[in-house]
Amino acid sequence: MIEPIAAAQRIAAAFGDLPPESTQQAVGLPTLFLLVALGALVPVVPTGAIVSSAAVVAFHQTAPLSLLFVFLVSAGAALLGDLALYWLGQRGVRSRNGSRWLEALRARAAPERLAWAQDRLQSHQVSVLVLSRLVPAGRIPVMLACLLAEMPLLRFLRGDLPACLAWAATYGLIGILGGSLFDEPWEGVVAAVALTMLISAAPALWRRLRRRSSGHEHA
Repeated sequence: MIEPIAAAQRIAAAFGDLPPESTQQAVGLPTLFLLVALGALVPVVPTGAIVSSAAVVAFHQTAPLSLLFVFLVSAGAALLGDLALYWLGQRGVRSRNGSRWLEALRARAAPERLAWAQDRLQSHQVSVLVLSRLVPAGRIPVMLACLLAEMPLLRFLRGDLPACLAWAATYGLIGILGGSLFDEPWEGVVAAVALTMLISAAPALWRRLRRRSSGHEHA
């Protein structure tokens, strides 16, 4: 995982000397789309930090629709990446020998999280998909649960659409918060990246603390 401080420094350096707004939008929005879509398809790119950083820059622009463009591009790219990954996973479910995409999803889904997702999916399909996008490391177990339940792609789309909209809005708001607290865009980017990295690391830290506490109790 990318360290929060190192990631913040890299993104801050990238945004330190910003080009004119027209250039930013012409280059930045397609780049944002590609990075978010890639991050949804291959879950190693810190897409939340990227969206928040783009929102910080848009917040400091004078164009009235900059933030709206960031929101729409982020949500659209996340949805496209999710659908592509789900479609690839479906091919693995239908194949006798599976696929490397399905195995990759299995490897990234902790058994207890998968069991929880399968249980909740039966009665709360849309809400659990929305929650999976907002909770760090929650998307893959829920997507795998949908695949194992053989949910059709169109039904997955209906649940994933509001999930991607909520996700883009949440990380966009983090960026707006960072942009409103600082006069310089790079300072807001650093704050937004640090916050998103902290949010991403919180579940793993919580599980580690629980395991340590449980170990002390049994000792």
